Amino acid sequence: MKISLNWLNELLTIKEDELNFLIERLTLGGFEVEEVLEYELDGQTCITLDIAATANRSDSLSIQGISTEISALLDKSYNSTNFLLKSDNLRQIIFDNAQTLLNTNECNFLSAVSVENINLETTIIPDWLQKKLLKSGITPLNNIMDFQNYVLLETGYTFAIYDFDKISKKLKTWQFKLTIENATNGEIVTGTNSISYTLDNSILVVRANSTSIGIAGIIESEEFECSKASTKLLVEGSIFDASKIRQQSRKIGLRTDRSARYEKSIKNTYLIQALFRFISLLRISNPNLNLQFHTIAKRFEPKTSRIQLNYKTICKILGPIKNSQNTTLKYIARTQVEKSLLCLNFKVNYNQVADLWEVEIPHSRTEDIKREIDLIEEIGRLYGFNNFLTILPKLRTIGNKDESYKLRQKITTCLLSLGFNEIINYSLVKDKTVLNNQIKLINPLISDYSNLRTSLLPDLLQVLQQNLKQGNKTMDTFEYGHVFLQDNISIFKEKEYIAGLFGGFKARSTWLEPEKATTWFEAKDDLEQLFQQLNINPNWEISIDIRYAKICHPYRTAELFISNRKKLGVFGQIHPILANQLKLPFDIYLFECDLDVIKTQIKTNNLTILKDYSLYPKIIKNVSFIVEKDISFQQLRSLIYSNGTQFLSEINLLDEYNNLSISEDTKSLCLQLVFQSKETTLQNKKIEQIVKNIQIALINEFNIIMRH
Repeated sequence: MKISLNWLNELLTIKEDELNFLIERLTLGGFEVEEVLEYELDGQTCITLDIAATANRSDSLSIQGISTEISALLDKSYNSTNFLLKSDNLRQIIFDNAQTLLNTNECNFLSAVSVENINLETTIIPDWLQKKLLKSGITPLNNIMDFQNYVLLETGYTFAIYDFDKISKKLKTWQFKLTIENATNGEIVTGTNSISYTLDNSILVVRANSTSIGIAGIIESEEFECSKASTKLLVEGSIFDASKIRQQSRKIGLRTDRSARYEKSIKNTYLIQALFRFISLLRISNPNLNLQFHTIAKRFEPKTSRIQLNYKTICKILGPIKNSQNTTLKYIARTQVEKSLLCLNFKVNYNQVADLWEVEIPHSRTEDIKREIDLIEEIGRLYGFNNFLTILPKLRTIGNKDESYKLRQKITTCLLSLGFNEIINYSLVKDKTVLNNQIKLINPLISDYSNLRTSLLPDLLQVLQQNLKQGNKTMDTFEYGHVFLQDNISIFKEKEYIAGLFGGFKARSTWLEPEKATTWFEAKDDLEQLFQQLNINPNWEISIDIRYAKICHPYRTAELFISNRKKLGVFGQIHPILANQLKLPFDIYLFECDLDVIKTQIKTNNLTILKDYSLYPKIIKNVSFIVEKDISFQQLRSLIYSNGTQFLSEINLLDEYNNLSISEDTKSLCLQLVFQSKETTLQNKKIEQIVKNIQIALINEFNIIMRH
């Protein structure tokens, strides 16, 4: 909105040396000055301010409205325009005698006047008016539109102008009634822009009897458009619901200057005065102009809004003022509070006993002033937020980390140490994904986010697929997230899960060995390391939940359970069909666990019992032998422990070797045996005898072949 400084000076007294101060106060007051423009007009330099007002301040989108704001911000007296003073009583009389408008809820006020004895061909646009338009960045058109633009700049209201005779000729009567009604389905209205619009019953139209003469609040019908040959006009000014005009403007694909003004939720506070101003401008070149009120209708009386404003709340929100001393804090004075409200045309009534004000909100500010905090913002805005001290609050106590946060922190640390990366996805997913049992939203914004996810794994796979396309080959990831489940009786549950995927790429464990993919047992060991750090020992069962049937391998998937058969989660290899569809490696491993179950298990775990550490050295012996493939490591381990005496403290599998040079039915193992005593230093000779006894037991039981 461009405002001429000369025009402002007709209502206020602003000197040129006060311009920078004015710009600063406007900006701090919520009206940013985007640009200061200078024009050369009649040999004089004219200054114009390009001011950006907030969307909820329709009352300030005019010279009249912004002048009221500036007078309050600068604490200057404001001279109201003459036409407002002259027509204020007329407005009240007209509004009190308006008939009730019952046929629509989207129109609050409808006014129309007929203007006779007018000659638009000889109507002259005054020079002073054209100069004001130029100073405000509008090029004069030298027709009746100049009057409309001027009234819009001055008051913020806009009107629709029709040719009265054309309407009468169409209806074949001089007497007709204006109404605001819903269009009929398929009704066509051709606007003054020569474009035809097909309407439905959600679009409001202005009707003269049963004939539509325009789309309400947007554009007039071309059939009844006024021209220079028109001698009798019908001027319509109405107040429409902002959301309704915005909705139908978007629906028909047309946004005009008039509809843009209605979209900002203008009120009928000065509508009649603005109409009176428009007629008075027409009368300058048409002294014999005859005016008659044609239609005046309203929907309801605007209710007076009142808000209680507590002085203690003001002090608590705004804080002390800047001229406070360190020892004594001073707050904004009660007189200043009342003065600020009166400057903005609020009516106040102070209750000294309760130390609060009963504030009556003017109708023009009911959109943005609805709560006590809104009034406090207005007080701070006028007094200047920069005039209050900035004091950081003193914290009496520091919050503690809750158990859920500690658990997440511990799990995250464990996974990061294993080489994982954390990612975040949306809880909303597409309609068609790997899972078919997503919960559908009733009214989704777009199809890509039309369902609630029931698992974190599909999104993780999609992230992996995208990273592979970008050339990122290493992508071990995990995610915390909420999933949404539905049982057979349509009860919805929201749970927090943790899921991850890893593997899929060949790597070498030593420099001497070739690259190889991660096996199922190696992947299982990685996950067991996580559970071991959390002090959880789940049971592994070879089965698959139906929810994961299309994601996990049917024969390489295990479900995890803790005590009391409570399901912890699932672990498995990616389904080969899905891997082929997504063009992913076949040796990718997935897991998904219930965080609530993990949390519950950690709480119920027994306290760890610490054991005394032995002060005596260890003796480590390695044993290599060939054994049949059918013999499990668990069998070997049990036999060794039973023959290793009390000094055998640990057995580790160092190497497993399979090669055709040995045999297809055998494997070569290398075991590490750790011996340690808590009472004495062990002798190497004694340990060698124990190892020899173990070897004899293995030969007798499993027919192994020792390797040296």
